Amino acid sequence: MDHGFLSEADLDPTELASIVDRTTAAETVPLATDIVSGVPVYDGARVDAAVPGSPEYRELLTEWATVLADGPGCLAVRGAYAGTTVLDEAAEQFFAIIAEERAAGAGGGDHFAKVGANDRIWNSHEKLAVRAPEIFTRYYANATIAAAATAWLGPHYQLTAQVNVVNPGGDAQNPHRDYHLGFYLPEQTFDFPLHVHRMSAMLTLQGAVAHSDMPIESGPTKILPWSQHYSPGFAIAKRPEFDAVFEERFVQVELDKGDALFFTPALLHAAGQNRTADVVRMANLMQISSAFGRAMEWRDTDAMCLAVYPHLAASGLDELDRSRVVAAVAEGYAFPTSLDLDPPIGGLAPESQADILRRALAEQWDVDAFARALDERNRRRPQEG
Repeated sequence: MDHGFLSEADLDPTELASIVDRTTAAETVPLATDIVSGVPVYDGARVDAAVPGSPEYRELLTEWATVLADGPGCLAVRGAYAGTTVLDEAAEQFFAIIAEERAAGAGGGDHFAKVGANDRIWNSHEKLAVRAPEIFTRYYANATIAAAATAWLGPHYQLTAQVNVVNPGGDAQNPHRDYHLGFYLPEQTFDFPLHVHRMSAMLTLQGAVAHSDMPIESGPTKILPWSQHYSPGFAIAKRPEFDAVFEERFVQVELDKGDALFFTPALLHAAGQNRTADVVRMANLMQISSAFGRAMEWRDTDAMCLAVYPHLAASGLDELDRSRVVAAVAEGYAFPTSLDLDPPIGGLAPESQADILRRALAEQWDVDAFARALDERNRRRPQEG
């Protein structure tokens, strides 16, 4: 199937198994210095030496894009940070932020893990820039991050990051795909045509910088090379038969402090279990987004929703026609947001503006109640717009 819509009938774990049961041939990754469990590994010193715009640089970026799109879907870079002093300085700031957020009773936790299993700093990118701009400047003057982002997304990417600290004994995650469609419930993904499933993976690059040595027993990210080629992969989260395929075949790449791992968000992956008694595993997780994922014009959708709401509520339109108006007037996607202030409730994403509008219509709120709900949403999203 090249277009159209997926359904439950398209979900076949044996197809996933057949897709991922392959190897990464050395001749397909000539610039890699090693292949570890099917994952091409590159030398950070070579990346540092490549001059942007040069034939050598474009050759490297072309190989990386091919690995991500057509190959195993993941790559590692040894020594992405040649010196790790800046990582230690950033980690000191990150641990201080975690302590402050814990003391304030906010942040410091991960909405996608059991309470106490790990610590997460949402928007570590902004928090480090504002708190320690000199450290931030040296941290992100990094050739490997820029090269990987440019290889997948072009030069005008948008960088976000979340620090994740997995403490000794922290459990593994379930295998999943990531942002954008990966943040929908599996059954919701059937509403998107297949080409949107493919497009979603092209809009984001996943990255992780190791802030600590990560031996296998500490649980570095479990990844399933080649799994991005399985078309229905956004719909299979938390299905035991697919989890079994993943658990039988996943690989892990041991990382040292300063190494980096990059993969397409369509690659099935999961944080590993930290089986150590004393290793605190820290990574700065990056979701690097395409600059093109934006509308051409800015619209004041709050004003539009408030203007239309009384007429829509009194219109007598049936539910289907109402839904078309909601799609035309309201933001149907919950992101970007502040996950400190606007955590997911009852799903993987917070409530969108369109969700609030639909709820107001269903519960027959008056205009003032609807306006208050929009204002409250805005207070949780101070950077929107």
